[in-house]
Amino acid sequence: VQLVESGGGMVQPGGSLTLSCATSGFFFSMYDLSWYRQAPGKGRELVATISKDGTGIYRDSVKGRFTISRDNDKNTMYLILNNLKPEDTAIYYCYLVGRHYFGQGTQVTVSS
Repeated sequence: VQLVESGGGMVQPGGSLTLSCATSGFFFSMYDLSWYRQAPGKGRELVATISKDGTGIYRDSVKGRFTISRDNDKNTMYLILNNLKPEDTAIYYCYLVGRHYFGQGTQVTVSS
């Protein structure tokens, strides 16, 4: 199993980013997937989960700002981050639900 995140960077408050999680080594369409994040000095927290059928569930603090999606043909999951806030600064990880695999993470920094 491989999960490889990309798309992180530094943006100003109110900016946007699109994160990608390219995967291999398992039947992508058969699994739910999640995005987690870990801010400096804090524990890892669940940001959003997308089910096999494409239904997304979000933590309250990102509802209406973040959108999770998946492309089963490309074995890739995405997270669109809009209206970013400084408190969104963290390393973002993709996670394979039920198999307990995390990727290596991609850094998102929101700062003016």
